[in-house]
Amino acid sequence: MALNVVLYQPEIPPNTGNILRTCAATNVKVHLIKPLGFSLDEKYIKRSSANYMEHAEYTLYENWDDFIGRNKGQFIFLTRYGKKPHSDHDYTNTDEDYYLIFGSESSGIPKEILSNHLDTCYRLPMNEHIRSLNLSNCVAILVYEALRQQDYPSLSLTEVQKGADFLEE
Repeated sequence: MALNVVLYQPEIPPNTGNILRTCAATNVKVHLIKPLGFSLDEKYIKRSSANYMEHAEYTLYENWDDFIGRNKGQFIFLTRYGKKPHSDHDYTNTDEDYYLIFGSESSGIPKEILSNHLDTCYRLPMNEHIRSLNLSNCVAILVYEALRQQDYPSLSLTEVQKGADFLEE
């Protein structure tokens, strides 16, 4: 059915703007769980999303309970505490709704939420000297892994604006 990105209490406007742009480019809906560390009307969001906000689909939620009360499907959590690599999850069932859930930049997803979903907590493999990657980079990695497993549904594999044969001309 659909691939979704969930941002739990995001704090940094450029990260959310970049995520909105990535999701607009990949037909992925974004779910934003309050409180946000910024206003969606700020110029920073629009700059980061490169004026693609009109193509981004997003919904705002008051809190985690509001989000889970209105959405059903597979909840996949990215956390530095996960014990499996992100690529271990199977996204090939295109009849399923997948929710890729990411925490705030400073504190992640609360332990109370993660402890109820240990079987779907994943991490991006990295060396022991680095705590985490930038949030917008993490979202892009997971979105494209899920889309790769689904063979990039409804996405163009060739340049559309200048034409597929632009380099050959």
